[in-house]
Amino acid sequence: MCGIVGYVGHRRALNVLINGLQRLEYRGYDSAGFSLIENGKIVSYKKQGKVSDLVVLLNGLEFKSNIGIAHTRWATHGEPNDINAHPHLDNSGNISIVHNGIIENYATLKLWLKEKGYFFKSETDTEVLSVLIGYFYEKFKDLEKAVRIALSKVKGTFGVAVISSYEPNKIIAARRGSPIIVGIGEDEYIVASDASAIIQYTRQVTYLSDNELVIITKDGYQTKTIDNLPTSSDIQVLEFDLSKIEKGGFEHFMLKEIFEQPQTIQDACRGRLLVDEGNARLGGLLPVIDKLQNVDRILITACGTSWHAALIGEYLIENLCGIPVEVEYASEFRYRNPIIRQNDIVIAISQSGETADTLAAVQEAKRKKATVLGIVNVVGSSIARETDAGVYIHAGPEIGVASTKAFTSQLVILTLISLLLGRMRSLSQEEGILIANEIKALPEKVNKILQNAEQLRQIAKEFSYSRNFLYLGRGYNFPVALEGALKLKEISYIHAEGYPSAEMKHGPIALIDENMPVVFIAPKDPIYNKVLSNIEEVRSRRGRVISIATEGDENMKKYAEKVIYIPETLPMLTPILSVIPLQLLAYYIAVELGCNVDQPRNLAKSVTVE
Repeated sequence: MCGIVGYVGHRRALNVLINGLQRLEYRGYDSAGFSLIENGKIVSYKKQGKVSDLVVLLNGLEFKSNIGIAHTRWATHGEPNDINAHPHLDNSGNISIVHNGIIENYATLKLWLKEKGYFFKSETDTEVLSVLIGYFYEKFKDLEKAVRIALSKVKGTFGVAVISSYEPNKIIAARRGSPIIVGIGEDEYIVASDASAIIQYTRQVTYLSDNELVIITKDGYQTKTIDNLPTSSDIQVLEFDLSKIEKGGFEHFMLKEIFEQPQTIQDACRGRLLVDEGNARLGGLLPVIDKLQNVDRILITACGTSWHAALIGEYLIENLCGIPVEVEYASEFRYRNPIIRQNDIVIAISQSGETADTLAAVQEAKRKKATVLGIVNVVGSSIARETDAGVYIHAGPEIGVASTKAFTSQLVILTLISLLLGRMRSLSQEEGILIANEIKALPEKVNKILQNAEQLRQIAKEFSYSRNFLYLGRGYNFPVALEGALKLKEISYIHAEGYPSAEMKHGPIALIDENMPVVFIAPKDPIYNKVLSNIEEVRSRRGRVISIATEGDENMKKYAEKVIYIPETLPMLTPILSVIPLQLLAYYIAVELGCNVDQPRNLAKSVTVE
């Protein structure tokens, strides 16, 4: 992985490809490259580093080609360098390929090809696929057939785009587990792994399904299975605002997205929150409403930040609905042979809707005949299409690799689902109206927290020296502690851990000294006094306490060196407020340290490999 873009049409392809790569930079990558068919030959350039480094390499060069493919790479096989960067060529130099995903049997295929006299320049699994396609082309003299047969020999996941000087007016693309979108313009087509590379040119798109292949020329396209069976493809219209993927005056996309949360929280609720009825209307769940009414148990599966949202969802659903909930890492779910009963429902959460482990968990749950729901951000994504029903979070494009607004929107959707299920069961209308009114008030309360961002900037300056942080919370705010620690790790590269507050004394307390910042999430809730006791334990060991507290809690100033206030709300809704200061703290510390906030090292936005 990480980003694919290809073009065939009437424009100069290189301009479209470079623009597409720049649109895909947010996904995280370590090298970039492209191939064109220029004067009947493959021309390739690739470079470790940023797209801007690739552009410097092209200084003074001009290409008139109207067809090409390009890639931003996030290393999986072989270290980041010029040789391992994509595209990769076959041994003849007449076939070029870009690839997202992992070829699991690449070592076996590589040995087989070496025995036949083929050679390899890189350490990548992708070059093995390019050479394999070259082998089958030599055999059949047909590019489409060579691609189809080569892909049929592959185990693993792929999103690929292929061009060849043998058939110079054609792009062939295919997918299994890694997204491929075809943008349909007037006498031009763009193939990409992400809509952001397409939207500037057309809003008409079609999505490839798993094990589907597309043959594209400037005159049209045809889809079929890798087994050569014809398929039909629906054309969809992208609902995508180009301005959403611009910084809009903010220094970083992450900061912009933190400040967008009053709006994105409101958008997640729009048309769904029935305040007067104390209920929620979620049209995407109507196809499974009977199963929701009779559900015995819910399993939620996710990765990373989405997994933290799932943990809060567990508290919400169990407390409001009385339905047992289990939360599991998607990467473990697929290999654990999970027990799924007749009246169980599986919910998959993913910002991109393409997370490989979560998609595999969805497929495993469906194999076990489960009803599977999706909570995703990206319309038309793989999880959205493979689940039985679901809810979009409507957060808009999230460009910063570290998720912020998607997390709070996921929490809003989980709260609405909990409200809906609760009202189906024993939750009274009076209780429902109270919850609904508090949900409605969240955007204004988040905005109030954001107005105090300067306080977080000053705290960040004071604590950016620290190499370790501890985040502690209880109840609904334990997962917030996990999320706060993750944000700091992701973008500042400072080691941080999240724990339930009471677990501190079962090990982590050994780390505390005068150099250890400890962040407590301590709102005024039923377990507030217990958290104060935990703070005392830290203070007695000279730990430096930073506390997230409820407005008006002057008592907290006696306990904490730094106090950051959030507005009062229901305990179940505090995570949506308490996480905002933690996002800002991580952001400002990373800026203070001079880190690349939007594209942190080693991370990718959409993890489409295991």
